[in-house]
Amino acid sequence: MISTHNPSHPGEVLRTRLPDRMTVTDAAQALKVSRVTLSKVLNARCGVTAAMALRLSAWLGTSPDLWLEMQTRWDLWQARQRPLPNITPLAPPAQEDG
Repeated sequence: MISTHNPSHPGEVLRTRLPDRMTVTDAAQALKVSRVTLSKVLNARCGVTAAMALRLSAWLGTSPDLWLEMQTRWDLWQARQRPLPNITPLAPPAQEDG
């Protein structure tokens, strides 16, 4: 399935899940990560790792797969926006006569 629109970065989604008065510092402390690390995720400057997905799922009561799938969709969409070099498909192995 190819997405025709830019999917949301998981950091954007996470930002909507934070309570209005919660600071990045408070959220980072709750997740046991540095403020810089969480800020990078929230601002789409880095992706959600498997470890972060586990932390988010424990904190928010979601599945870690949810966060990793969001990240994968975003990464693939971003990659599809750049041209690929000309890649020759790998030929199937020759079958032996037997």
